[in-house]
Amino acid sequence: MKRLNLIIQMLSFLLGLPKAQVAANRGENFRLKGRYEKAIEYFDKVIQLDPDNDWAYHNRGLAYHDLGQYQLAIEDFGKSIELDPDDASAYNNRGTTYYRLGEYQLAIEDFDKSIELDPDDSEFYISRTLAYYEIGNTQLAAKDSDKACELDRSLC
Repeated sequence: MKRLNLIIQMLSFLLGLPKAQVAANRGENFRLKGRYEKAIEYFDKVIQLDPDNDWAYHNRGLAYHDLGQYQLAIEDFGKSIELDPDDASAYNNRGTTYYRLGEYQLAIEDFDKSIELDPDDSEFYISRTLAYYEIGNTQLAAKDSDKACELDRSLC
């Protein structure tokens, strides 16, 4: 891991990447390896250097979500959405977090928005299918499941 960080640091220097980008790359590297606390430290650095970086809030939200710190995840997804209201995946991820908390109606509202922004992403329909199922609306769950299958035949 130290070797990979050194390579990232050297490449960043050679490419002239700003410090925020270097920290973002490291944070994402740690998040993908399941080292969520370390990832959060780097996303904190990105946000300190670039407070309008929606990507950093979004990815820190993912790390908080994976740690089960759902309220912090919701706050970060909300900030990401505030900075980039057209990011469908931020709505979907916040909806997934609401779903984990049993806040199914809030989850559905976020899934609705993600589908409005990107109606061709099957993942968003699958997310909403699960929430509809939880509230007992099997008709809408089936409709979304069919739509997801239509968009991605591998789901059928």
